[in-house]
Amino acid sequence: MVLTEITIHTDGGARGNPGPAACAFVATSTGKLLGEGSQFLGTTTNNVAEYKGVLLALEWLLKLKDFNSDTCTISFYLDSELIVKQLKGIYKVKNETLKKFNLEIVNIIQNNNLRVSLFNVPRSQNKEADLLVNKELDGQATD
Repeated sequence: MVLTEITIHTDGGARGNPGPAACAFVATSTGKLLGEGSQFLGTTTNNVAEYKGVLLALEWLLKLKDFNSDTCTISFYLDSELIVKQLKGIYKVKNETLKKFNLEIVNIIQNNNLRVSLFNVPRSQNKEADLLVNKELDGQATD
């Protein structure tokens, strides 16, 4: 099966800012789950966690065997308006840590000729990724 369109919802969250943080993604194509992942990040900020969610999804995407950047469009949906606007170049990235993540994402997209669109959605439209972030954080709290 050759993929022509992939939808990726990403999220990141920190309990406290900074605080224990995690990121996650959920990827689908034509309504079918392709993959998902989450990662505990230790103590960091919410914005770092949001960027790390995009990076986690991109790392997964580049390992996907049915993925061809020449024939596939990727739509990212985030509930962080700041991160979307920074990645689109609408907002300047002033924080040095966020600059590093922003540049890493832009380089991955450009170096792999990815056809990426970024969309800001309300949190209510990002429930699956948000759920994975919270599961990751809850799991760390009990370890």
